[in-house]
Amino acid sequence: MSRRVRTALAALIAAVLGVVVVPGVAQAATVNYVALGDSYSSGVGAGPYDLSTCLRSQKSYAPLWAAAHQVTSFRFPACGGAVTADVINNQVGSLSSSTTLVTITIGGNDAGFADVMTSCRFGSTSGCESAVNDSRSFATATLPGRLDSAYAAIRNRAPAARLVVLGYPRLFETGYCGLLAMSTYKRTILNQAADVLNGVIADRARAAGATFVDARPFFAGHGVCAADPWIHDISGVIEAYHPDADGYRYGYLPALTAALG
Repeated sequence: MSRRVRTALAALIAAVLGVVVVPGVAQAATVNYVALGDSYSSGVGAGPYDLSTCLRSQKSYAPLWAAAHQVTSFRFPACGGAVTADVINNQVGSLSSSTTLVTITIGGNDAGFADVMTSCRFGSTSGCESAVNDSRSFATATLPGRLDSAYAAIRNRAPAARLVVLGYPRLFETGYCGLLAMSTYKRTILNQAADVLNGVIADRARAAGATFVDARPFFAGHGVCAADPWIHDISGVIEAYHPDADGYRYGYLPALTAALG
């Protein structure tokens, strides 16, 4: 078949499908992207932040991915401190039937992330154990239903969109970390709690037909106490135990890119 005939056939098919094909030029798909979620999506830890109360940073993985892929549209309602109810009540309004891609991190705040970290950083070992156990119990018993509701709300507003649910990294390396650091035991049970949380999120994401992205392998070796940490320690009250700019660029962004291309 000659090149002229192939071009003519391509043009005919394009006309039937309602798209425009320029010979020799790859056509980019329309990507209407909405980034939902909590502080791990809004970019807390990366800075600088917008003027809203949500602490959104253009150094978070979502705007970085959007910029690299020249998306058709990008909306960014993710908000620091968000729980599943906030996604349902305040964020899914950014979705529509034309949305083609949705990403989200959610569930950590429902499970009491901030209180657990405070108890373990400043409290006793027994207090840390109690907080971790309460959080794990919530994650396995109550959180699944909340996640199901959030994912259903997203599906309802954006039925044609691909939903990508990102998990959370383990926050700590467990080797020696100095006299003022949390004990190895505390860091270990916190990492184990993160594994439980990720397991619940992965299960409910798959049940909703979403793609689950496990961030843990991408952050491995870069937790608090690493030689090159991508997670803030207690140095900043707001940013404590969140990824820094490197964590979003070299941890979360490659994780998302591996899932989406």
